[in-house]
Amino acid sequence: MFIAQAFKYDHEWWRYLVGVIIIFAASQIGSVPFLLAAMFEVMQNGGSIADLEDINVLMSVLDSNLTFFLMLLSFAIGLLAVFFVVKYLHRQPFLKVTTSRGKMDWGRFWFGFLLIAGVTIVLTVADYYSNPQDYELQFNLVPFLILAVIGIIMVPLQTSFEEYLFRGYLMQGLGVIVGNKWFPLFVTSLVFGGLHFFNPEVDKIGNIIMFYYIGTGLFLGIITLMDEGMELALGFHAGNNLVGALLVTADWTVFRTNSVLLDISEPSAGFDVLGPVFVIYPIFIGIMAFKYKWTNWGEKLFGKVIKPEEIIENPSL
Repeated sequence: MFIAQAFKYDHEWWRYLVGVIIIFAASQIGSVPFLLAAMFEVMQNGGSIADLEDINVLMSVLDSNLTFFLMLLSFAIGLLAVFFVVKYLHRQPFLKVTTSRGKMDWGRFWFGFLLIAGVTIVLTVADYYSNPQDYELQFNLVPFLILAVIGIIMVPLQTSFEEYLFRGYLMQGLGVIVGNKWFPLFVTSLVFGGLHFFNPEVDKIGNIIMFYYIGTGLFLGIITLMDEGMELALGFHAGNNLVGALLVTADWTVFRTNSVLLDISEPSAGFDVLGPVFVIYPIFIGIMAFKYKWTNWGEKLFGKVIKPEEIIENPSL
């Protein structure tokens, strides 16, 4: 039902192609302020634009809170572009790319948010006390409060952009084009994960971390299809990124923030990479399935995308 809703609106394949181009262009335009600010700062300090080709220079030339804000700004612009494309190119209510329910279910959003936030906090605190040598306490009240304000406002915009693009817009678009659910589920997960390939975490840990990124996309896609809406995925993604930004950072991550803790350990491709995909995410799916009484897994994840008028003509579908 979630994917099939797109049939009720303008859903020709070329509209999705044009929409992706518009969204991509908007997000690139949104990154211009960050690049200009970084260029100005590095040249003020006697450097050259070529220095910014080094990701470590690019991410450290500005104040970390300013870098964090400007990086997230491109996602906010991208989210506006998604809204524009859905509303005006497809003439589809934004709610219908969010959920199959009659209104946004904020209870589901907050359940997803609090589930990952709670687990992340508990595991991080436990690891901090078990391996104190792996962390430095870097809490500084004023920079942290600025970070918190930026994070509370901007992180949900960043994560919502990614969810609306992949689990909403592209999931529906690919689904109505190919007529099934498994193809958009796997393609959106692969593309979502692939876009993280140039993150500094990949250089530090290795290509195996792509299992985590692609697996996370697959997890978010599964809970979206099973729940017939994005509320759980929206909440989960926002909780994961916000708590991560506020609680712990490392010098080799894409977001280097004024968080409470600095992870100084040497990362490895162990449980931190594979554990979420093969242990924690399946547990989360089980919890959500129990709470929301998910059934008919095969049809919801691998079945056909049926036009609403075909269901009316043949109720047995």
